[in-house]
Amino acid sequence: MSPDPIGASGAGHDLSSAAPVAGGPLPVGHAFATMSLTREHVKAGSALFFAFVIEAWEMLIVSYVSSSIRADFHIGAAAVGLLLSSMYFGMIPGALLWGAVTDRIGRKMTCIWSLAGYGFCCAASALAPNYWSFCAARFCSGFALAGILVAVFVYFEELLPVRHRGRATVFLAGGWPIGTLIAVGVTAGVVNTLGWRAVILISALSGLWALLIWRWVPESPYWLVTKGRQAEARAAIERLSRGQVDTTRELYVPVGPRSSARALFQGRATKITLLQVVVNFALSWGYWGLQTWLPNLLADRGLSLPASYLFITVSALSMIPGYLSAAWLTARYGRRRIYLSYVFLGTAGGLLFAFAPSMAFLYAGNVMMSIFAQGSWGVWDTWMAEVYETHNRGRGYSLGIAAQRVANAIAPGVIGLFVSYAFGFTSTVAFIEAFFVVALVLALPLPETEGEELT
Repeated sequence: MSPDPIGASGAGHDLSSAAPVAGGPLPVGHAFATMSLTREHVKAGSALFFAFVIEAWEMLIVSYVSSSIRADFHIGAAAVGLLLSSMYFGMIPGALLWGAVTDRIGRKMTCIWSLAGYGFCCAASALAPNYWSFCAARFCSGFALAGILVAVFVYFEELLPVRHRGRATVFLAGGWPIGTLIAVGVTAGVVNTLGWRAVILISALSGLWALLIWRWVPESPYWLVTKGRQAEARAAIERLSRGQVDTTRELYVPVGPRSSARALFQGRATKITLLQVVVNFALSWGYWGLQTWLPNLLADRGLSLPASYLFITVSALSMIPGYLSAAWLTARYGRRRIYLSYVFLGTAGGLLFAFAPSMAFLYAGNVMMSIFAQGSWGVWDTWMAEVYETHNRGRGYSLGIAAQRVANAIAPGVIGLFVSYAFGFTSTVAFIEAFFVVALVLALPLPETEGEELT
């Protein structure tokens, strides 16, 4: 049975596969297929780009100041691992909740409330008097920030013209190395003079970015149509297209059943959901298991803490060409081909990093891993949001984010045990890299989405 359209007065008729009739109801996806990129897209992308910068900053900053926290609270390596995991434990239920919320109250309000809540919780964590209260505050920060993780890619993709969607969304993922560089810079410049609490307070100020999203970014027309808000959807398309698209016609989104978690495990969606959840877990373990303990692992190879900061800076700078090249190539060759190629090359770089016989090979492996592993992340974040329909895009994406955070929560503790029991640099990194192989193989059956209209 063909799906019924949502949002048009002709609901109940099969409009999902037919070409739009002149003067008749218009699929929202078709409006974006005929749209060019405008400065409104650039403004929206800039606001959402920095939201992703905040995510990267927040997810890394505590690992970079962990040695100061460890000395202040007099804790060991295992306790540091739990501390690093506490935010991700908060993100797991947070992602699942925000996934339902973004499909219910909209992409825009989810981002605003998520950032505002994060700023408050982060400020509270900076004032925590002891280890356990700090862990609790970090849990709450993660719960709040999960809304950004769930909404930002879904949101941006629903604002973009079809032919620019892949390239622009991968660019959005480029906020990660920028956030990493800011985290390294602030840590190096602030922690030794003002202490780790000042670093966390600076993080809390980023919650004010919610005001710019409120000002610069319109709500998703796809979501607005599913809620029957035709006038607002047409106004958003008019604003984004700057008059390129006829906004006098009634809009619809050709979807099946209404939003529900059950729909993610019915029919064709079942395979997609199961595969993307496992791929998300494996990718996140492969990346995060290494990054959270990178200063400690580098110390095992004889690098001092300042030298490890330089190493991380080189790594972050190497990510930028990874995102830029992936953005250009995914628009030319599609999601699947570029994702698989980049994961393969990133894994090869990781193995070179693990078995490096000298410092030169260590840097070479790290640069290769940073370019290709991060490029694959940018393509994956784009691809994952496109395989679901509007009514369940937030929920579906949130399951992947929750799987990532399960890996984020577990990996620091497990790798901490490897470090504590002196398994060694090579065996630890090789174990981490094995997860990228899983992420490569299980992505093979997923459908290509480059050039396809969102539904």
